[in-house]
Amino acid sequence: MAVRKKVPMRKCLASGEMKPKKEMIRVVRSKEGEVSIDPTGKKSGRGAYVSKDREAIIAAKKKNAFASQLQAHVDESIYDELLAMIDGEKK
Repeated sequence: MAVRKKVPMRKCLASGEMKPKKEMIRVVRSKEGEVSIDPTGKKSGRGAYVSKDREAIIAAKKKNAFASQLQAHVDESIYDELLAMIDGEKK
């Protein structure tokens, strides 16, 4: 009998769906209050996840979801970078 490894699940802050961590992008706020994208998922700080999905990122931007979740100012460029990342992956 093969032992199945537990897949870490995370909640998308735009859609509220639980998805495997690998299907999400993490945005992190450092202790200094700096918000950045964490492609490795290993940076220290407060993290929030969004699905690798254009609609989810646009919804998060509309709701300003990262700002409320991370309790920090989130620059527009973070959302633009996220969109660029997922567009780059699809090509």
